[in-house]
Amino acid sequence: MSTEQRLRDPEPGRKAAPAPEDQAARETLEDYTLRFAPRSYRRWSPMVVATTALGGIAYMADFSIGAGIGLAHGTGNALLAIAVAAVVIFVTGFPLAYYAARYNIDLDLITRGSGFGYFGSVLTSVIFASFTFIFFALEGSIMAQGLELGFGLPLWLGYLVSTLMVIPLVIYGMKALSKLQVWTTPIWLLLMVGPLVYLVAADPGSVDRFLAYAGTDGDGGLSTASVLLGAGVCLSLIAQIGEQIDYLRFMPPKTEANKRAWWAAVVMAGPGWVVLGALKQAIGVFLAVYILAEVGPDAAPEPIQQFKSAFDAMLPSWLVIPLAVVLVVISQIKINVTNAYSGSLAWTNSFTRVTGRYPGRMVFVLVNLGFALALMEADMFSFLNSILGFYANCAIAWVVTVATDIMVNKYLLKLSPHAPEFRRGMLYAVNPVGVVAFVAASALSIAMYFHALGDTLQPYSPVAAVVLAFVLTPLMALATKGRYYLRRTDDGIDEPLLDADGNPSAVVYTCHVCRQEFERPDVAACLTHDAVVCSLCLSTDQVGDHVLPAAPAVR
Repeated sequence: MSTEQRLRDPEPGRKAAPAPEDQAARETLEDYTLRFAPRSYRRWSPMVVATTALGGIAYMADFSIGAGIGLAHGTGNALLAIAVAAVVIFVTGFPLAYYAARYNIDLDLITRGSGFGYFGSVLTSVIFASFTFIFFALEGSIMAQGLELGFGLPLWLGYLVSTLMVIPLVIYGMKALSKLQVWTTPIWLLLMVGPLVYLVAADPGSVDRFLAYAGTDGDGGLSTASVLLGAGVCLSLIAQIGEQIDYLRFMPPKTEANKRAWWAAVVMAGPGWVVLGALKQAIGVFLAVYILAEVGPDAAPEPIQQFKSAFDAMLPSWLVIPLAVVLVVISQIKINVTNAYSGSLAWTNSFTRVTGRYPGRMVFVLVNLGFALALMEADMFSFLNSILGFYANCAIAWVVTVATDIMVNKYLLKLSPHAPEFRRGMLYAVNPVGVVAFVAASALSIAMYFHALGDTLQPYSPVAAVVLAFVLTPLMALATKGRYYLRRTDDGIDEPLLDADGNPSAVVYTCHVCRQEFERPDVAACLTHDAVVCSLCLSTDQVGDHVLPAAPAVR
């Protein structure tokens, strides 16, 4: 038997022995959680993947975020803040979306090989998990407000209902979520856009009032501090690219035949999500100004109040509240199944790497929902901008660090390996390039946010996070000469990782630990057997029996 054959197949005559990795491997095969998404599973067209990914941004939080910024700082400052944040999010999101779609891995796996190392990226996984439960709580709060208005349900009970109702939906992976997002998106778009178009057409003066609104914290003039404070809140959404990537990793291989559709889908569903997000924030400002005199400044940022008033202007009274509630419920379901799904992946990924044990994704679905429910019951909606402004500093530092490593360290300096690497044994535990840049950028920007460097610099905390992460990432790569990216350069398999078109190879190997089949990028040679081991079995190898040594071995 040739070496290639021995690597592809289990040892002759050897029976599969029970192993803790077996169940872990089987549980991840529904949608390839924690691992590379193989070509055999990626059967969706680029447009189906894009539609599914965009369905996840149907959340109502944008309306609240925009309204909060606009009411505080005025329309002019709010619109400029939204635009500044959108540009930063688009530029940083583009390389991440491309890497996910091209190499079929999620943001955590990208982060591992883009400056953080195998264990270093646990830091960012926790940040991303926090993003998902913060925004789950925000969307759940909005839904509870809708249920209170529509059915008189107490808020505490509405919080519980909005949490429990997503559990049956999120049990299933990409297959179920893609159907949910595709079928509900047209209804959601109609209910969101219809009222706005009617209001502008029926009352053109509403546009003038919207543009002239001065805000409660200023005189209506443009202010750098106000713009940056608003942009900081909007930039808390920068981590949304992680949820987009959870879908984009299922893109089909890029070929000559599909390259236009492929690129359109990547741009639209990757960084392009922020275009729709920014429009929703601007609409939130408009609707808040429109209903301000009617409901007051405390209720104006609530999407249920915004759309109730909008529907009231165009529909019979008996339809108003039901349609407003339907819009809020559809939006909450569309985004919170994604929040619960993506958050469970992030928690599971971190736990598995740190402990070497895979407890099952559903355990962390419940953990994530528990955190979200606690935030809702603590009335996080009332101090929304403070939470998002603080969180933005960490999220910005992470995303900008990874994006800079891809754009600068990989493509310009060529100090970071071009092809992504995520497997245990191939990476150092911690890479100081990303970890130092991220910690320094987030620590200083958080200090600025809490006025530690004075009131004058406080609004500039998101700028500090962006600039420090962008500057320190290449400086650290130059200082370390890129030597902490790869622990070894040879994974012990002769077959190339990429095919002739630059797509991940579809050659199939059998993991000799869990006896499951995986494609080439998801396996590495075993230390103790003339066979291969999949990436998850390497992660759950608590004693390191299968992990290749640091120095490249001659096989």
